[in-house]
Amino acid sequence: MRKIILGIILIALSALTFFSSFFLSPANIPAEAAKYDTGDTAWMIVATALVLIMTPGLGFFYGGMVGKKNVISTMLQSFMAMIIVTILWVVIGFSLSFGTSYGGFIGDPTEFFMFQGVDIHTAWGTIPFLLFALFQAKFAIITPALITGAFAERVRFWAYMLFMVLFILFIYTPLCHMTWHADGFFFKMGVLDFAGGTVVHMSAGWAALAGAIFLGKRKIQKVNPARITYVLLGTGLLWFGWFGFNAGSSLGANTLAVQALGTTTVAAAAAGMAWIFIDKILGHKVSAMGACIGTVVGLVAITPAAGFVSIPHAIFIGIFSSLVSNYMVSKFPKGRIDDALDVFACHGVGGMVGMLLTGVFASNKINPAVGDNEGLIFGDSTLFITQLTAMIMVSIFAFLGSYALFFIVNKITPLRVTEEKEELGLDISQHGEYL
Repeated sequence: MRKIILGIILIALSALTFFSSFFLSPANIPAEAAKYDTGDTAWMIVATALVLIMTPGLGFFYGGMVGKKNVISTMLQSFMAMIIVTILWVVIGFSLSFGTSYGGFIGDPTEFFMFQGVDIHTAWGTIPFLLFALFQAKFAIITPALITGAFAERVRFWAYMLFMVLFILFIYTPLCHMTWHADGFFFKMGVLDFAGGTVVHMSAGWAALAGAIFLGKRKIQKVNPARITYVLLGTGLLWFGWFGFNAGSSLGANTLAVQALGTTTVAAAAAGMAWIFIDKILGHKVSAMGACIGTVVGLVAITPAAGFVSIPHAIFIGIFSSLVSNYMVSKFPKGRIDDALDVFACHGVGGMVGMLLTGVFASNKINPAVGDNEGLIFGDSTLFITQLTAMIMVSIFAFLGSYALFFIVNKITPLRVTEEKEELGLDISQHGEYL
């Protein structure tokens, strides 16, 4: 049955694209080519590539942490997100995210179907509309890849593929629309999320927790990391790519991009420093794993605030998020909930800390888009309350929605491998390959 379904999908997609000129509206090409800011366009092409490299970076980051029998499967799950989500985004994901709003919750699924009207002749600010759509695609790609760390070493490949598609359609695109569309529910509330703390990291973190609970514990929870050098490499690629993630969210080669670049740099460094200092204070040896995890937590936490806060406040965000996530990792009930790679404690909690601290430190002197309601430290509680309200709403939606999707997928095809295949390792049992 699975082979039949996959064949039908391939045939349908091939037919849809082959005959698209007969039923999709052609792009309206103006008499004179549109003129864009070449500097902004060049930077956004680079930023788009930088964000994409984060996903294989995440593959190395996660792949180095799991046991040797599951390295390939873990890395492949990230790689498949680049493949599947790219096509899904072109077909309908972008339209659901940025199409004409239905009540502030979701976009018109037909407006940009198959990238209809998304071309180089239409502008999005100072860059081509197509470039903006491709930049946003990279955010959608990495979000389900982040979730995989929670149920590593025990999930069936095809079940994960199905969950990934449903997650993009029913969790990611509504959150993206509500947060970043001009008519979105959260956007109109005044919620600030510069580069995806809410849309990407909170949604992935809560989905990861739902997945860890639903799939249950691994047969063997404590495993030696297969390749700590992979973790170091992955962290380097993530940090490098994150400059596109955050600075690219300015959508231009401008001073705001430089500010986001600066806050991203210092928050990551401060969080990495804080993590290893905490470990030393607690009597642990300074570890490469700790330095890498702390750095990534800082990157997560600064993401919603990157273009709204000052450099000193970014350092505080990095240190504080590292303290909170380190505490969560140490106190997380691992005996009852097996979040294999601490996705919720790092990405979910880091995203929430960053979202709330945006409500504390956001300044209209850094970014006029903040408006009159500055952060709590400047004497106004309005933005902080808005951020807190949205955080609670997103948490409930992402957790319950993801749990429901896991339930549905499991009814269609089992999510978890058998004990025998788990013992054998997913590299062999799911893919017939080994490290």
